[in-house]
Amino acid sequence: MEIRRATTVGELVAAQHLYDKPARPEWAERFLAAPGHLLLIAYAGGVPAGFVSGIEMLHPDKGVEMCLYELSVDEPYRRRGIGRALTEALAGIARERGCYDMWVGVDTDNEPALATYRAAGARDEGRFAMRTWEFPDS
Repeated sequence: MEIRRATTVGELVAAQHLYDKPARPEWAERFLAAPGHLLLIAYAGGVPAGFVSGIEMLHPDKGVEMCLYELSVDEPYRRRGIGRALTEALAGIARERGCYDMWVGVDTDNEPALATYRAAGARDEGRFAMRTWEFPDS
């Protein structure tokens, strides 16, 4: 397995089978151009087997932290340590960039994700509630 940071629209589109929906090239281009947006892809035998995306978040009184936005490993490659390796790779980049921490929101019943994050050294901060505003015309 090899983990590489995606730097081209082609790489992002080639990994679209790992996303929730098909990639849109114009959004992939915007993602790559946005400062602080990262997407790492794990390759197994030259094929995208998983990815993790992160977004640096800056606040005037805290500095910079990394949000682990999304992690996905293709079904045939699960339970091989790829998710943990991707999470650790993103954490390493966060440290290199001077982030004071990294965080992720995860459903409390998502046992595979919870196990992955525990294995990568994350600690439980307790219950987390998320509220969403939907903008259907966007």
